[in-house]
Amino acid sequence: MSAPRLAARLNQDGWCVVEKALPPRVLDGLEQDLAASFAATPLCQGPFYGERTRRFGGLLARSVHAQRLVMHPAILEVAEAVLLPWCERIALNLTQAIEIMPGALPQLPHRDQDMWQGPKGSIEYLVNVMWPLDAFTRANGGTRLWTASQCDQDVPALPEADAVVPHLVRGDALVFLGSTLHGGGGNLTATPRRGIIVSYCLGWLKPFELQWLVYPPAIARGFSSELAALVGYAQHRPNLGNVEGQCPSILLGTDIPGHLPAIDALRPDQAEAAALFVRSQMGEMG
Repeated sequence: MSAPRLAARLNQDGWCVVEKALPPRVLDGLEQDLAASFAATPLCQGPFYGERTRRFGGLLARSVHAQRLVMHPAILEVAEAVLLPWCERIALNLTQAIEIMPGALPQLPHRDQDMWQGPKGSIEYLVNVMWPLDAFTRANGGTRLWTASQCDQDVPALPEADAVVPHLVRGDALVFLGSTLHGGGGNLTATPRRGIIVSYCLGWLKPFELQWLVYPPAIARGFSSELAALVGYAQHRPNLGNVEGQCPSILLGTDIPGHLPAIDALRPDQAEAAALFVRSQMGEMG
């Protein structure tokens, strides 16, 4: 299915599945790289994260294979189609590995966009992508979703019987809106269920995972320019997220001057308005 059709399905139902989005071997390599982190990470604390669940982030620094998930061309195209009406550029919100252990309870149904206290119903803030490492089923804690729940965001909960649990296998991608009611399922089996969540948000928001600390310049210098921009080494016009009035990508260089001139980073309409104003002032002075 093409990216525009996927975006249309996403806006209609609140979620969609991209089958065989990546070769399973990419996920094989990623899971091998994350094995030590899965083994060492303690169980979460608190009812929301789940006390029979493990979670850890910063996956771009833990495995080179994580880049294939984050920079998936079709997924990025879908995320941009949904989010760019409300921002100039999108940003990486988080990468997180999740392991739901046997005996885990279902997670509280929630909408991820509610971490931001802006108006709801007219703006999409977030696009999530769940990449399974194990097959997702209703029995092992597969993600529960409420179809079209993004259409009435004032409703905090819906009947559990209405929840859908898409069957996913390694290589598939479950894409859903930040306004879609969802939650991890309870694991009724004897084996853990693992998955990877990657999400993208409006470029002017503070991300869930503070990317600039997770990937400081010493790490981000090893990223492509496109990936570095996605994790925050880029300005969002006008002038948002700058370092000394310049694009933060300057921190990725090897010879950074001690003093820098601030340089406008304006949208075309703002640049035109500013130039017109300067000309009018010069005319009055002349």
